[in-house]
This record gives sequence, C-alpha cells and structure tokens, in this order.
Amino acid sequence: MTDVILETSHLSKDFKGFTAVNDVNLKVQRGHIHALIGPNGAGKTTCFNLLTKFLIPTSGTILFNGRDITAAKPAQIARQGIIRSFQISAVFPHLTVLQNVRIGLQRALGTSFHFWKSERSLSCLNDQAMELLTQVDLREFAETTTVDLPYGRKRALEIATTLAMGPELMLLDEPTQGMGHEDVSRVTELIKKVAVGRTILMVEHNMSVVSGICDKISVLQRGAMLAEGSYDEVSQNSQVMEAYMGTTAGTSAGALEGAH
Repeated sequence: MTDVILETSHLSKDFKGFTAVNDVNLKVQRGHIHALIGPNGAGKTTCFNLLTKFLIPTSGTILFNGRDITAAKPAQIARQGIIRSFQISAVFPHLTVLQNVRIGLQRALGTSFHFWKSERSLSCLNDQAMELLTQVDLREFAETTTVDLPYGRKRALEIATTLAMGPELMLLDEPTQGMGHEDVSRVTELIKKVAVGRTILMVEHNMSVVSGICDKISVLQRGAMLAEGSYDEVSQNSQVMEAYMGTTAGTSAGALEGAH
C-alpha cells in the first residue's frame, strides 16, 4: 500500500453554529496529485486553511508523516515541509521575478530577518533561483518586474516561489482560476512537471485539469466528504452529479465536465 503523507481524522470546523467542515477523513498518498473538489461553499478552502493552520480545528486531528500537527502554528507547518499557494496572487509585485524566488530560497540561509544586510549577500542564491525559473519556464522573465507579468506567468512564479521553500507537500488553491485556455494548459503541464518526486494536494474547479492530472479526487459537499476515488469513479457517482448539477437524471462524466 502506498505511504500516506497527510491524514485527517474527523476534522471539523464550526463558525458560531455554522459547520464549514464536517467530520472529514482524508488520506493523501505520497507521490500523488490529489484534488479536493466540490460546489461553491463546499468547504474546500476552509479545509486548506485547517491543514495549514490558518484556522484552528474545532475537533479532529491532522497527521503529517505520522506526526500530529493539529496544534502546530503556520510557520511550524511550513518548516516541516507543507507549503501552500493562495487563490489570490501572493507575489511581491515590484520586485523582479528572480528576486521573488530568491526570497523563498533565503529561508535556508537563516537570514530572512537580517534586513540590514546588503542585497548582494543574496547573490549566492542566483544560480539556484535561475534553476527554479527554468523549471517553470520563466528563465527569460528573470529580470522582469513581477507586476508586468501576464497573469498565467504570475501563477507559474507562485509555484516557483513555493518550490523554493523545499516543499514535501504542496497545497495549491485553485492554481488555474481566472485563466484563459492557453494559460490553463501551460500551468497544468507545469503542475505535472513539478509533481515528480513530490506530493500535491490541490483545490481546483476546472474538471478538465482534474481529470487530466489527478491520481485521486475527494469531493466535498456542505463541508462533508461526499465521495472519493479516481476521476472516472467520482464522475459516475450519482450523488456527485446531484451535488454539481442538481439532478441525477441523464448525468455523465461529460455533465460534470460541463459544470465548470
């Protein structure tokens, strides 16, 4: 059986009487690309926030590599190797693409808070940063000010800065949101590329992306786990079709595809 890298047991989150995440048991296998999908308001991003400790669970436990991280703080989670991206672009707009990646790499030097040091002290990271930019097809944009990057390239830069922090588990929150077809294809291929030797858990609405690259899919509805399995399995599940389409009549994988 494949090794489990991340596991939740009866994970729940209440907000003043509203249950956003309800008794979720999730197992993410090491080396897999695992998608968390569901209709709007299903609790996907809340679940991400619980896993990375931006929110504290009301009940339940979270294990990473067999260690209980339920009470850990976000910075502790990151140091253990769980690194996430966000729905909203989270890069430094007025730094260059190269400088953004160097910030991610700087943590390994132990100088992240040495604000009095010259920027030249970070030049030792340039080769490593350029390697990462090559991985995400951004080498030619290294000296571009980030604010001037096309949207799809900014998302690629976020993946590069995430990689710079040495993730064992990458959490990608809607990495193709708001993109045109060409950018979606580029970022999808990029995710496949960087997934080699890593584990990825992603929230994604685009079903063509999910069907193309994900090993396993977990479907949330109203904060609870509705179904789990391969794309073929969940796309033929009548409960999943009802959640997405509001009906079980005449549904198919194509209907799920057309839902987003």
